[in-house]
Amino acid sequence: MLDFSNKTALVTGASRGLGQAVAVALGAAGAKVIALARTQGGLEQTDDMIRAAGGQAPTLMQVDLQELEPLAHISNALLDRFGGLDILVGAAGYLGQLMPIGQSDFKVIERAMTVNYAANMMLLQSLSSLLRQSPAGRAVFVTCEQGEVAKPFWGGYGASKAALNLAVKAFAAEVANTPLRANLYDPGPMPTELRKAAMPGEDRSRLPELGPIAQDLLALCHVSCETQGMLHRYGEAGTGHGAL
Repeated sequence: MLDFSNKTALVTGASRGLGQAVAVALGAAGAKVIALARTQGGLEQTDDMIRAAGGQAPTLMQVDLQELEPLAHISNALLDRFGGLDILVGAAGYLGQLMPIGQSDFKVIERAMTVNYAANMMLLQSLSSLLRQSPAGRAVFVTCEQGEVAKPFWGGYGASKAALNLAVKAFAAEVANTPLRANLYDPGPMPTELRKAAMPGEDRSRLPELGPIAQDLLALCHVSCETQGMLHRYGEAGTGHGAL
């Protein structure tokens, strides 16, 4: 198991799904976890899971990523409380509607762009200085196939992930000569609520468990990770149907 002792990690979407699994895995590996999500009940469940896995009690941050203003000031809180930040994992996501663009509710598209793209960029803008001050800062953002390949009915969600992909790669190029590493991660199909909404009739028993996917992602958070601005996929030989 990778060791994250003495590392401070912020994970978004930490109340369920992959974000929760990553937060638990980091906590179990010794990291000080800051679990950020919209639902307090889910965050408390993450707290219980991290403690049960042998990790120290996480810091819970109930934040709605549709509200960008609080994210602009998050660095001050982390600096005061922890003295810095080593790891940022952007795992939160919003599906929206799977329907033709011409029939889509623009407010839903706007929310997808806010949660999947703008919130992550606000976090990077706010936290980049702390990550650069870390001896081995690591930033990982969860993406999907729909951000790389245009598919009917996925225009809103796919566009938000495409914007995220380009921005993370640009950021990685900007910090290429520093110890900070920024990468993208496509976990492929997962047994999450987001995927259930997109694929309601799917046999979820055939999907891989979240634990191994989270452990795979953790490699990008570790000091040994040297890739920069790359898109990594879980099980490169697999199907990779998107971060759902």
